[in-house]
Amino acid sequence: MSTKMTFTEKSTVGNSTYFSILWFVILTFLLSFSIIYFDYLIYNLPKIANISILNINNNNNNNNIPNINFPSNVINKTAENKASVNSDDNECAGKYIYIQDLPRQFNDDIVHNCTALNQWVNVCKTVTNFGLGPRLNGSGWYATDQFTLEIIFYNRMKKYRCLTDDSSKANAVFVPFYAGLDVGRYLWNGNVKIRDAKSNELVKFLREKPEWKRLYGRDHFMVAGRISWDFMRVSDRKNPGWGNRLFLLPEVQNMTSLSIESSPWSKTDFAIPYPTYFHPSTDKQIDDWQKQMRKQIRPFFYSFAGAPRPNQKDSIRNEIINQCIESRCNCCKLMNCDAPSENCREATNVINLFRKSVFCLQPPGDSYTRRSAFDSILAGCIPVFFHPGSAYVQYLWHLPKNYTKYSVFIPIEEVKKGNFSIEKKLLSIPKEEIRVIREEVIKLIPRVVYAHPNSRLVKFEDAFDLSLKGVLNRVSRIKRVIKEVISNSSTYESFDEVDHQWDAYFGRT
Repeated sequence: MSTKMTFTEKSTVGNSTYFSILWFVILTFLLSFSIIYFDYLIYNLPKIANISILNINNNNNNNNIPNINFPSNVINKTAENKASVNSDDNECAGKYIYIQDLPRQFNDDIVHNCTALNQWVNVCKTVTNFGLGPRLNGSGWYATDQFTLEIIFYNRMKKYRCLTDDSSKANAVFVPFYAGLDVGRYLWNGNVKIRDAKSNELVKFLREKPEWKRLYGRDHFMVAGRISWDFMRVSDRKNPGWGNRLFLLPEVQNMTSLSIESSPWSKTDFAIPYPTYFHPSTDKQIDDWQKQMRKQIRPFFYSFAGAPRPNQKDSIRNEIINQCIESRCNCCKLMNCDAPSENCREATNVINLFRKSVFCLQPPGDSYTRRSAFDSILAGCIPVFFHPGSAYVQYLWHLPKNYTKYSVFIPIEEVKKGNFSIEKKLLSIPKEEIRVIREEVIKLIPRVVYAHPNSRLVKFEDAFDLSLKGVLNRVSRIKRVIKEVISNSSTYESFDEVDHQWDAYFGRT
């Protein structure tokens, strides 16, 4: 009896163990299958949903950059870090930036070898004083070169109040590569390998960093102090083309790029103002300058500072110069930059002309945009644009969307007809309307200047502040979209909204 009983108990225990093992195997199989299937969905999500997560039109896919292969634990970890940071309830919540530590060859060494920056003139003075250039008479004024924005921006970033040395807590990652100064050395060099060398070295370096591998660069941003055209070379062996291919590299197309002129066809580079000559250190300096511009006597009804473009068939500069010379009311003041005596490179000459003018004509030059447009705003002179690419589709974070509030628009086609009077158009604007527009221009001054790197503005946000705000907002939305798509493939938010008002000007009809 006793032996039988023992046998029965052992049989029961054996069956229980067998079923436990069986269930364990089944559950393990189902769990493994779910994980593999989930990873498959994440990797193939863009194909399944038939959407482009970040609106990046890139035909040169790079195997090192998965399109959306973000493990959920990366997103969750990032979210946890952000929640921890945001719970501190301080002024830096949502604004933390980590500066990627680059080798000196990507920034300081380029400036140190300043004699190589320009093959015609020595520009070493322009990179002094944090990139502001030599001091001028007057507090906050410098002879700033239009292509030193990268140096200015990096020096401002070093003093940014919300820097973090913990990249996992950063809301964005800044890459301090002096892209414009680098390519500027070789623009007239036919060897494209030399032009592309530093750009290729940069992305190779970034790909190996842990900061990059979290989001494959989609939280990274950089500043290029030249127009985007200089970084978008399309060429073959027979035609070396212009510039390098920095902005066309798949890695950089994942990033947010800031330049002094963006491409109307790109959704990853954004225009920020050219550096002007004014770099205030205090709110009072801005207030004082604005008061001066409100009281300024302006004897010239309109003016133009620039040189003709006889070899550009689409240029209206010759027509503008002729109309200015032939002004019936002697209302126009011309500063012909083709004449050595005018010395348009002298900051005081240009600013003095604009501060004495009611309207400042801003036709396209070698590209859509001009530094002169910001000199005009700085001087309280109402800019007159002839192409939307000169401002309206460019500086979206810094200038009002309603362009009539701060400028006058004359379609370039009207001037090309040859019988259109710019003077007559400007004279038709009521005096009260001119006064209102000029006041709006003067209010814009702090938004288009870069304060001194050692400054601490309280009352005003300058061009640097607005640029960072734009970057942080964009990166935040990118992260939110990625998280939503991973959570639910049917959810999609298009955050790079395009204003189609000007499509006809860029062949996007």
